[in-house]
Amino acid sequence: MKPTAPRYDAVIMGGGLAGLTLALQLRQRFEDISVLVLERRAHPVPHAAHKVGESSVEIGAHYFDTVLGLKPHFHNEQLRKFGFRFFFSEGRRDIDGVTEIGASRYLAVPSYQIDRGILENYLAQEAARHGVHFADDAFVRRIELAEDGATHHRLQWTQGGETRETEARWLIDACGRAGLLKRKLGLAQPNDHDVNAVWFRIGERITIDHWSDDEAWRARCDPQARWLSTNHLVGAGYWVWLIPLASGSHSVGIVADQKLHPLATIDTFDKAMDWFATYQPRLYEALDGKRHLLQDFAFLRHFSYGCKQVFSDRRWALTGEAGLFLDPFYSPGSDFIAIGNTYITDLIAHDRRGRSIEARARSSTTRSTTRSTRARWRSTRTSTRCSAIRKCCR
Repeated sequence: MKPTAPRYDAVIMGGGLAGLTLALQLRQRFEDISVLVLERRAHPVPHAAHKVGESSVEIGAHYFDTVLGLKPHFHNEQLRKFGFRFFFSEGRRDIDGVTEIGASRYLAVPSYQIDRGILENYLAQEAARHGVHFADDAFVRRIELAEDGATHHRLQWTQGGETRETEARWLIDACGRAGLLKRKLGLAQPNDHDVNAVWFRIGERITIDHWSDDEAWRARCDPQARWLSTNHLVGAGYWVWLIPLASGSHSVGIVADQKLHPLATIDTFDKAMDWFATYQPRLYEALDGKRHLLQDFAFLRHFSYGCKQVFSDRRWALTGEAGLFLDPFYSPGSDFIAIGNTYITDLIAHDRRGRSIEARARSSTTRSTTRSTRARWRSTRTSTRCSAIRKCCR
């Protein structure tokens, strides 16, 4: 590469939720920091049928609306979430007659249902407004990591058929499952969470409140807006999610244990609908007349993976799905982005002060992987408890 390549304090590979929020956090923390974000998708990205991962919980919500100062956007352009809600409804049509776990009022600490397309388009504009250099339709072709603390990382990337070269003191991988740094450094680490997921978006609301005419059941919630919850329809070895989006669409997904519900039984929209007819017939009835409104369909096989290291004293780091991905119980995913990005910001702060970051990087990696392990254990424990509660409530 040419020695005259433009130099940045930080280059972030990936301009999705993790990469753009990190860019904003860095610019807000350090007025003089130079940041380049390389995003392979052309902007603006489409609304609704874009990326899965629409639900947030309190840590991620606090990071978005308070730490990053994005509260006006979330209040005006996204939907306020009515908490988590679980229905133990396998094989049942009488939604008002099954065990329901969920809030009756809005919780004091807000969380949100996020249309990722709307949010990521806004974040790209907000990052540019804060002085971040944002390049869309950009593809990283080659990475040369720095060999010592005195040299910079070097990248070769293309945009619109033109090859560009860049140097960076810090290199952050936020490119999702592509895992550029993970593959380059051999950091991939499998785990034993053998679960698959399918999901799709329908271009119309699924209003679960209308699934019953029972006035007492409806009146338990104030407002009568169960549809604004992240609704989970639970059965043995699976859950189904229902998440509304600000664009007017609704996200539907199935997360299922491979041993009990093989992916081959749900890996197309028609198969998923047949599966709903057996396991969640009330949802099947709600969706059957909306087949023509299908916006997308995707699936992930054996989606869960780990990573040996996510922060390094060699001034590189991984954030978001580029590092670890545990489960499409995705709302904690924004929590992990908040925590990971804050660790990265802290490491860069220490580096900018001329302090050693070796011990801090090692400690941050240990904390991050420990939190992820605990989250996976909790997810497994939640599934086990759900099955146990369901059996008791029959």
